[in-house]
Amino acid sequence: MSNYNRLYVEGGVYFFTLVTYQRKPLLCEKHILARLKAAFRYTIKKYPFRIIGLVILPDHLHCIWQLPNNDYNFSIRWKRIKYYLSIGMQGEISNHRREKAIWQRRFWEHLIRDEDDLQRCLDYIHYNPVKHGLVEKPCDWQHSTFRHLVQKGYYDIDWGSIEPAGMKELHFE
Repeated sequence: MSNYNRLYVEGGVYFFTLVTYQRKPLLCEKHILARLKAAFRYTIKKYPFRIIGLVILPDHLHCIWQLPNNDYNFSIRWKRIKYYLSIGMQGEISNHRREKAIWQRRFWEHLIRDEDDLQRCLDYIHYNPVKHGLVEKPCDWQHSTFRHLVQKGYYDIDWGSIEPAGMKELHFE
């Protein structure tokens, strides 16, 4: 069994990637998407955090969170989100823990180091639907915080119509 260590920092800003079990393209199905959004809302009420950026694709999601200053436990938040999504969903049991075959067992996280790192990660997640051939520009993907960040002045509406510089070097999946 591998020894997997995570870096926990109080008030940290993290980039996450979660993938569905065997990359099944189910996250953008209307009822599952609604349940996933409800899982985020439910978890934020019980274990607060701030979503800085998010994109939900059919078989994976990327997001950036900021944890409260006195809290470092992002794992409990992901456990609650995964659990809440799975309640009431049909699915085969995938392991001895009696978990449903909805998510891959683990998730990937990256502690954001500075503003440049944050911008690279935000660019990556918002360009991801284009990278996967789902849309031609980030503003066309509805399951993303891109348009919200356009309204806040973070991005121009046409950003990502041409692949941003440095995108090919980034690999977070």
